[in-house]
Amino acid sequence: MKKSYLIITGLLVILVFISLFLAIFQKNIPLGSKLALIRIEGPIIDSKNAVDELKEYTKDNSIKAIVLRVDSPGGAVAPSQEIYEEVKKAVAKKKVVVSMGSVAASGGYYISAPATKIIANPGTLTGSIGVIMEIPNIEGLMNKIGIKTEVIKSGRHKDIASAFRTMGKEEREILQGVMDNVHEQFIKAVSEGRKIKMEELRKIADGRIFTGEQAKTYGLVDELGTLEDAIKTAATLAGIREEPQVISRKNKFSVIDILRNKFPKEIADIFPTVKIKYLYSP
Repeated sequence: MKKSYLIITGLLVILVFISLFLAIFQKNIPLGSKLALIRIEGPIIDSKNAVDELKEYTKDNSIKAIVLRVDSPGGAVAPSQEIYEEVKKAVAKKKVVVSMGSVAASGGYYISAPATKIIANPGTLTGSIGVIMEIPNIEGLMNKIGIKTEVIKSGRHKDIASAFRTMGKEEREILQGVMDNVHEQFIKAVSEGRKIKMEELRKIADGRIFTGEQAKTYGLVDELGTLEDAIKTAATLAGIREEPQVISRKNKFSVIDILRNKFPKEIADIFPTVKIKYLYSP
């Protein structure tokens, strides 16, 4: 029993050391020219994952450029602004190329604007430089079924977006002012990111969407192409001549991966005599 315990303990210690060695090895010793691929997919509700990845790859000296794959219809304002700011910081240190998928509109376009270069598919739906607030009004329904609400508030505008009554003129003006202010922030961000004069941008910043092909004519995107084209462009901008290694969080590995005999591609290439399988999907 004691012997088995010592063997298991020894194996665990060895695995921990191997894991630490591989982590340090991968982080501090560049194994070829690498690009990072960050995917932002679906509604933008939270910025943490995208911001963390951007920070990580910007600090990593082995990463020569970043490709941001955007496939999002937009989302909340604040998370979009936080990602926008982090993309700006990344661009100040490395080349950042955006690859637009099926849709990169509203907040999806917002976060793309400061990139070094934007590449969209011809049929990508993008643009939608605008802000919207929708407030349902069920007052008529409640009157029909005999239900009413009693409101206790500390300020006369505290229930300004209530769904249980019709909005007043003053309330509409207040909310319109909020929307106009956020819209102006959006236009300014795109103007700075794309180097387009605000007067020119306002002509098309009315919430309309564009295809990738249309967006190119207005200067909202730089080129038409696929994700592979974006990767090649990022490599060229970063001065990489050979085929780059593309890494993403899908390529992260741990002790569990070691136990399952799954290693990153660069580690597998160093030990060609060892027959192992690896997962490598950009």
